[in-house]
Amino acid sequence: MTDRPRAAALELLRAVREDDAYANLALPQILHGYGLSGRDAAFATELAYGTLRGQGWYDAVLATCVTRPYDRVEPGLKDVLRLGAHQLLSMRVPDHAAVDSSCVLARELGAKPGAASRAGFVNAVLRQVAALDIEGWAARLQADRPDTDVEWLSTRWSHPAWIVRALRDALGPRRDELADLLQADNAAARPSLVARPGRMDPDELRSLPEVEPGRWSPLAATLVDGTPDALACVRDGRAGVQDEGSQLVALALSRADVVDDSGLWLDACAGPGGKAALLDGLAVARGGHLVAVEQHPHRADLVARSFAAGSPSEVITGDARHAPWGDRVFDRVLVDAPCTGLGALRRRPESRWRRTTADLAALGAVQRDLLRAGLDATRPGGVVAYVTCSPHLAETDLVVSDVLRGRDDVVQEDARVLVPELADVGDGPAVQMWPHRHGTDAMYLALLRRL
Repeated sequence: MTDRPRAAALELLRAVREDDAYANLALPQILHGYGLSGRDAAFATELAYGTLRGQGWYDAVLATCVTRPYDRVEPGLKDVLRLGAHQLLSMRVPDHAAVDSSCVLARELGAKPGAASRAGFVNAVLRQVAALDIEGWAARLQADRPDTDVEWLSTRWSHPAWIVRALRDALGPRRDELADLLQADNAAARPSLVARPGRMDPDELRSLPEVEPGRWSPLAATLVDGTPDALACVRDGRAGVQDEGSQLVALALSRADVVDDSGLWLDACAGPGGKAALLDGLAVARGGHLVAVEQHPHRADLVARSFAAGSPSEVITGDARHAPWGDRVFDRVLVDAPCTGLGALRRRPESRWRRTTADLAALGAVQRDLLRAGLDATRPGGVVAYVTCSPHLAETDLVVSDVLRGRDDVVQEDARVLVPELADVGDGPAVQMWPHRHGTDAMYLALLRRL
């Protein structure tokens, strides 16, 4: 008999592997297709997401338990083995339940004549995995390697080695926190909610029985029971799902001093609309409005739907590098540049296995062009918030320093004073948030003023 939660988790792994699906977009459809809700949906989610996060670690364990080269194991069986390893090593699932259910999944893969051999293979491998707990496997695989060895950290905390090195460099003199950061990337994050200004009072959001107050943002609450779409305020757009770090960078832009603020704001990279919805409410409350630019039509439609009914804010479908807003200039500009997303690995479990160093070069050129365009669209006395959901130096400080080089009409200001809720965000002038320090995504914020 098919175990629907485990079958749903296996289906997500297959979709990510074969179709390049985004887990956060594919999973709700898969859960609906299997008719899962409540505890069954929560179990399937933890099983699938946890397996995707820990894939590198589980592969290292499993490779020692098979007699053939691990890369010769068929992909579908690898998915089954990874699900089993996650249950055995990281979930409160009895060993017999994890092994037996994995054998059932293996039998249902492919043609029936091979079902018994597949199930037998999975049974033999997972029983070896179950012979040690997670600490025992760590001791066995680490051997004599030091705790700071990059390749060991890559294996143990299931991050590609190039990402481990990049995060180590971004931590700078506090690189001794690297293991804590990698562990934080592997911890499931509860959904953060935002009360959208002008549409919902934060106290009303926090009074809901399913939430508790957020840790940092004055607009935030944390969902502790159920799913966001079960809340009426989320379904009707009065509240949204948004990490507290994202809320704080948008609030920081609204808090910056601007000379003779005319109320014209720009979100140059607005899709899918989380920060734009927040900025829309903040701008309208002051008698202004937001111009939101998004290159892709379907994402531009999401941005438009995120605005409050009757909002004077507008959405432009176009490439912000080419100033589709014409000759208008703005008081406040948000450049939330496309990036590798290395700061949100805990929420996007599959992305660590998709990104490569080649992405940095392509994205770097786009980031610099977008920041230049944002600065050119800012009137004298106005400000630009350059934001990325990545702490990689090639996407943060190096982009800002490259763009500022040769410009005498822009100065970088201390952004830390604009997020007084947070401490320990770096030596400035930019702000760097961290999952292991703040419980947010690793958001980066630089504040630039047009002279």
